Amino acid sequence: MDFAFSILFFTLGLFLSMLLFLEVGRRIGGRRVAHDSEGASAGVGAVEGAIFALLGLLVAFTFSGATARFDTRRELIIEETNDIGTAYLRLDLLPADAQPTLRESFRQYVDARLEVYRKLPDVEAARVELETATRLQGEIWRQAVAACREEPTPQAAMLLLPALNTMIDITTTRTMAAQMHPPTIIFVMLFGLALASALLAGYGMASAKSRSWLHMLSFAATVAVAVYVIFDLEFPRLGLLRVDAFDQALMDLRESMK
Repeated sequence: MDFAFSILFFTLGLFLSMLLFLEVGRRIGGRRVAHDSEGASAGVGAVEGAIFALLGLLVAFTFSGATARFDTRRELIIEETNDIGTAYLRLDLLPADAQPTLRESFRQYVDARLEVYRKLPDVEAARVELETATRLQGEIWRQAVAACREEPTPQAAMLLLPALNTMIDITTTRTMAAQMHPPTIIFVMLFGLALASALLAGYGMASAKSRSWLHMLSFAATVAVAVYVIFDLEFPRLGLLRVDAFDQALMDLRESMK
């Protein structure tokens, strides 16, 4: 949960920073109104419109991308489960004496794959489990190739080996999908635009005699929550929004292997 708290801390920091910039913008606007009440708002509308439109576009872009990647990661869990299940069923094509060893290797492999994601957010522990799974992939492949050579008919090799290759390939796909995020500059821009929008919003409130806390708090909270959800969707194994429920498919497959 450390990462989840980091996201919450970042969101709280953005919320407080926006309130500060709203107040700074209001004070700057108040001084401008005091010196030039007529010219204080000249041209401001066009600038505000551009900044707010860019902020909305960036929020929509990052939110849409984060949601798409979140869904992709869930789909890849199901895809890997199906790939492992298919390869496991095709072990029936091998000679009977070669099956027990391979089936045990499959059980160990599925356990290792599950542990890779259970260990998160401990990245080092997850990397160790990933190395274990990679080693087991090599063992399963060598055992399967040796067993296929003992089988007089080619059907076993033609059906089993491609299934094993697909099972191995999906691990790389999942690993890369977990590391796929927008460039850091996108988040820096999002943070900067949020503060710039708060500054301009505060400036626009300068003509009011008193602060509108409802508007200030609502604006800062809305933007901060939107940014929080984007970050949480980008890291579904580390925050509060998680894909762990979809691991149940792989767990059910492991149970069926007993």
